[in-house]
Amino acid sequence: MGGGEQRQGPTRERRRAVWQRRFWEHTVRDEDDLARHADYLHDNPVRHNLAQSVRVWPWSSFHRRVQLGHCPPNWGRDELAIELGYEGAE
Repeated sequence: MGGGEQRQGPTRERRRAVWQRRFWEHTVRDEDDLARHADYLHDNPVRHNLAQSVRVWPWSSFHRRVQLGHCPPNWGRDELAIELGYEGAE
């Protein structure tokens, strides 16, 4: 190799991207759309088995939304599943 050239070794190839490969851009249309996206984000720790319930995930904005009256304190996965139309939700 000449001056200034560097080889990319296996370490670089093993690095993982910060953002997922599949993503989309979405402009929030109104308050209801914002609430749906917030609900989706609140459920992420539960969906990825990091918490049994959104209520026990300490880093969630869910707690602030409950304080402000935007979410009921008993909000949870079943309520979200029904709203989004997932089968098997009761």
